[in-house]
Amino acid sequence: MSKRIQRVNELIKRELSQILLRDVEFPRDILVTVTRVETSPDLRESRVYVSTMPAIKSREILKVLNQLIYGIQQEINKRLKMRPIPKIIFIREEKVKEAARIEEILEKLKKKEK
Repeated sequence: MSKRIQRVNELIKRELSQILLRDVEFPRDILVTVTRVETSPDLRESRVYVSTMPAIKSREILKVLNQLIYGIQQEINKRLKMRPIPKIIFIREEKVKEAARIEEILEKLKKKEK
């Protein structure tokens, strides 16, 4: 991955996180986090991975984000000083769930060793 793509990923992640924090009203007691961004080499689209706590609310949150995508995309277009600006695509983050499962297994192994 080129340095430019890495910088674009970080920039989009930072700006989207701020937009979601300030401008999007999520239901109470739900934490939404932008975990990573993967931008295509031609800068046409950015896949934005979103994690939610509790995890069962992830479909609901993705539905909300996809309903608001037009406004979110417009805000990104205003904030970024680059061309072209990638099209934002929200995706549910699965790696967080996998990492939690690995942590759980490691904890069980530690307890067995004692």
